Amino acid sequence: MDRLKQIESFVAVSTKGSLTAAAQAEGVAPAVIGRRIDALEARLGVKLLVRTTRRITLTHEGSAFLEDCQRLLGELASAEASVSAGGVKASGYLRITAPAGFGRKHVAPLVPAFTAAHPDVHLSLNLSDRLVDLVNEGFDCAVRVGDLPDSSLISTRLADNRRLCVAAPSYLARAGLPRHPSELVRHECLTLSSDAGQTRGWAFRIDGQVQHLRPSGRLDCSDGQVLHEWCLAGLGLAWRSTWEVAQDIAAGRLVAVLDDFAAPPNGVYAVFAHAKHLPLRVRLWIDFLKRTYGDARYWDSGGRLLPEAAASADALSAIG
Repeated sequence: MDRLKQIESFVAVSTKGSLTAAAQAEGVAPAVIGRRIDALEARLGVKLLVRTTRRITLTHEGSAFLEDCQRLLGELASAEASVSAGGVKASGYLRITAPAGFGRKHVAPLVPAFTAAHPDVHLSLNLSDRLVDLVNEGFDCAVRVGDLPDSSLISTRLADNRRLCVAAPSYLARAGLPRHPSELVRHECLTLSSDAGQTRGWAFRIDGQVQHLRPSGRLDCSDGQVLHEWCLAGLGLAWRSTWEVAQDIAAGRLVAVLDDFAAPPNGVYAVFAHAKHLPLRVRLWIDFLKRTYGDARYWDSGGRLLPEAAASADALSAIG
């Protein structure tokens, strides 16, 4: 407490220009402020202020120290302001981005609960299947699905993402059931077009090794939702994520094939530019995603936000 008072007094004197003005602002005698400054200089072993009867000036060391002290006091004030009345408060603009299909189904529906818990946060959601440049385009956080490209960005894994080869029963009745990934060449495969960013193809574990195949067919599209609808219509096989097709499989609208060759899951990630000095609103958003996606019941329900998950939207925990 003494150290903090010394620093606060040093900043007050430096910015107000006199011991008297700093003392009046705090409601104490100028001699009290003077003793704090003396104690601070003695502890640091350096002269911070040059005091005369007419004015006070900063030394070179004092000028450098003032900048650090102002930053530290600002961060302390921000930390104190973020917690009041027993709850965590966040404010400001939060810009997030996510893939279009996943974002519509598993990001956008979470926004109302989050903003209800944090009414001072203004949230902007961008849904795009292109790889958004977080830094240059001014986004705070991205939700990304699949294998992450090498980059200087920071990521935290939110959930597993398993991919399945699926088809409608009508297609399988017509074209037959593939027994091995090598048989895909004889099937109509509904693939993402080359400009959609899926460059590695469909992944299967064959002879103990993960291999990427590039099946083809008469139809491709840059929009995964369209491929899903084509698959439901019986137009061919598709390679889709469980978050997209799990309910269709449970309802019998789609059938998973080649499960014996399924590749290990990749992930759903929160990606952000810097871990240091991450704004409170961003930390709260990432923690909310971790709590929601980390609960198996969320996925079992087809992506329905559980009441206890909504209630935890205002909880703050450290980012792993």
